[in-house]
Amino acid sequence: MQPHIVERLPDPQTYIDLRRSGGLSGYSLEAAKAGLPKSLYCIVLELDGQEIGMGRIVGDGALAVHIVDIVVRPEHHGKGYGRLIMQTLSDYIAANVPDTAYVNLLADVPANRLYEKFGFKETGPRTIGMAYKKGV
Repeated sequence: MQPHIVERLPDPQTYIDLRRSGGLSGYSLEAAKAGLPKSLYCIVLELDGQEIGMGRIVGDGALAVHIVDIVVRPEHHGKGYGRLIMQTLSDYIAANVPDTAYVNLLADVPANRLYEKFGFKETGPRTIGMAYKKGV
């Protein structure tokens, strides 16, 4: 059976579990409950009734949008599922976000190679990504 994209939020615990399975940083359940509903757009990749991946877009939808939470469970890597998630998010942006919007993401290596296929380019040295996680 082939996986399929569902336009919906994962439940907060599934969100935390998917991120953890993909080696992404963790969040509290309370943070996931508060933050997920504020997503601009979210998809879940399902296979045989199981959530095996996801991707989200956050931001204001017109000036700045940020692609986040691209993850596929490790046992499903190498099958093109990350590309499917990115294509779906890119299609949403093409159809719903003005051409003048700033679209960005933070890429973990080696995922940056996938994002380059969708037109993303490194912004350094002129612009560098900066971040901090509150409480850490």
